[in-house]
Amino acid sequence: MISTNDFRNGITIDLDGTLYNILFFQHVKPGKGGAFVRTRLKNLKTGAVIEKTFRAGEKVELAVLDKRKMQYLYREGPKFYFMDMETYEQMALEEGEIGDAALYIKEGVVVDMPLYEGKPVGVEPPIFVELEVKETSPGVKGDTASGGSKPAILETGVVVQVPLFIETGNIVKVDSRTGEYVERVG
Repeated sequence: MISTNDFRNGITIDLDGTLYNILFFQHVKPGKGGAFVRTRLKNLKTGAVIEKTFRAGEKVELAVLDKRKMQYLYREGPKFYFMDMETYEQMALEEGEIGDAALYIKEGVVVDMPLYEGKPVGVEPPIFVELEVKETSPGVKGDTASGGSKPAILETGVVVQVPLFIETGNIVKVDSRTGEYVERVG
């Protein structure tokens, strides 16, 4: 058990059998009434973000996660196959279990897989991923890096806003936490 006074960003808690990651917390002491803690929680199963308020000092269950390095091997239908980098065992996860992380992983990439009581609870892709631009509108002569942006479809199917000078076939670096373009790599 952990007290709400010990909340920190990134801690995983168990609320009624559902795992949540604390994205944001704020201790509030109003002039009238008792203190409370306002939080923004991300459901590890669905990826949904909720806001919840706790009384100050309230106890919640701390979820201890074991993180394993896994290599993404391939996709077959709705299943994604991963290999444990230590034991070389393979594991299959459904697309729904991976969530938005599926948009930022490609074959051969090593990801962190949090396990709770031996069961995977999602996939954490690398913070920065390099993906090829598969489709985007052509740039026009005179477009500059400081101009505007345009949508680009990357090799995993994710759509990212990129600068006007990016062309089909370029390799771009994307932040997997926000889904934003970082830089052109090649």
